[in-house]
Amino acid sequence: MKKDNSSGYTNRNYIIGAVLIALFLCAMDALIMSVAMPTIVMELGGLELYAWAYSGFSLTNAVTLPIIGKLADLYDIKKLFIISIGFFIIASVAAGLSNSMLFLVIARAFQGFGAGGNMALVYIVLSDVSAPENRAKTLALGSFIWGFSSVAGPSVGGFITTYMSWRWIFFINVPIGLISLAGIALLFKETRVKKRAVNLDIKGAITLCGWVFCLLILILSGGEQFPWVSPQSIFLAIVTIIFMAGFLISENHSPEPVISLNFFRFRGFILGNGAAFLSSFGVFSLFAYAPLFIQGALRKNPMEVGYAMLTMSLGWTGGPILLTRFLHKINNKAAIITGALLLTAGSGYLLTFGPSTTMVECLIAFIIIGLGMGFVSICTLLVVQNALPPRDLGVATSSQQFFRTLGATIGVAIAGAIATSSLVSKLKSAGDVIPAEVFRQVSENIENIFKTDFFTPLSQEIKLILQNAVSGSISTVFWIVFGAALLTLVSGLLIREGEKD
Repeated sequence: MKKDNSSGYTNRNYIIGAVLIALFLCAMDALIMSVAMPTIVMELGGLELYAWAYSGFSLTNAVTLPIIGKLADLYDIKKLFIISIGFFIIASVAAGLSNSMLFLVIARAFQGFGAGGNMALVYIVLSDVSAPENRAKTLALGSFIWGFSSVAGPSVGGFITTYMSWRWIFFINVPIGLISLAGIALLFKETRVKKRAVNLDIKGAITLCGWVFCLLILILSGGEQFPWVSPQSIFLAIVTIIFMAGFLISENHSPEPVISLNFFRFRGFILGNGAAFLSSFGVFSLFAYAPLFIQGALRKNPMEVGYAMLTMSLGWTGGPILLTRFLHKINNKAAIITGALLLTAGSGYLLTFGPSTTMVECLIAFIIIGLGMGFVSICTLLVVQNALPPRDLGVATSSQQFFRTLGATIGVAIAGAIATSSLVSKLKSAGDVIPAEVFRQVSENIENIFKTDFFTPLSQEIKLILQNAVSGSISTVFWIVFGAALLTLVSGLLIREGEKD
């Protein structure tokens, strides 16, 4: 068969097509989920576990990414792909059958293992089959898939949630997953020579998972289930530090670490991954909690929520498309700074939002933020890849995905803890104004605020109080997004383009 001289791979276009189907599988799930979550929490309850539906998925996703990145340099990628996709399909079925928020959180966590494998392998293969000078264009295909999913995901999610059942947002993964599985199994052939020595950093993976997991429990439970200054909080903080120290020690002594500490001597590796972490910290917090603002404060239906989230996704898609047209005229640093400025401008606009905000204003802010994220996400990957030797392409690629996912995990957890605490506080402070029966129903089941049949019969005055409570609590998330955007801009300004350090 004919070879692509730029990469040495046979059937290059078939390979790219096959792995992009796997990316589509994960992208659709992530984007549909944000639209459906307000409806899910109304049916299953468990608003206190709302953030865990995202964070549990992101945690297992984050831990899986660097491990799969390492395994991709050691083992056959086809087998890894088949395992990851199969795992994702099974977990999707379990999520669709959930009868409680706790069960959904557990199923989502298992989904994260499969999604982490898919996402790491997709970008490794796209980078591996491309010559360095063409890599940006090939990686932009991944952004195109995210973009196509962006168009389909929120719209399909809104339609399914409004006219069918939210459970089908998970069941729809089964046919897509089977197509992806067949495509990878039949079309993918790898030519890259693998390392012969196999040394898996099991200790590093376990301590990393324990570190992030304990940190998330501390963030999500502190101040709610127990006070910040309490034996429980102190114990969790100590365990978190122990796991972190164990991870650092393991990485320093392991012959094949999950993430080599030596990479942190490269400025591009630190700042590129730092910008990826911070931008994801803010944007994924917005993806998680903007639907609650739109449905709870603006009183829009799931279909309208889908349209609003669609604009952010379209901006995220349009960013890389614009970037590939002008990247030869500007360098990666300039593109990251431009993206960070857009993130800052859009998130700054969010700070003016309230119950009287129009959908047009939401769309404007979201598309600006989406464009900025599109610029930052692709160019931070290029900066990280350029900072490390070619032999570490797999680890470099998965590390950027890891820090993006870790940023999303911690960001959603912190945003959720602050927003939930703020909402409870605002409702308590309004207890003497709200009728006793209404206050009792809200106190016993805070999810009632988002239910139409509960909200509609209330007086206009009480409706406005509840809308202001939701708006005020979610505004704390908007401040978090704004702060993360500013720090992303600082990281971009510190990058030194073209240096190998």
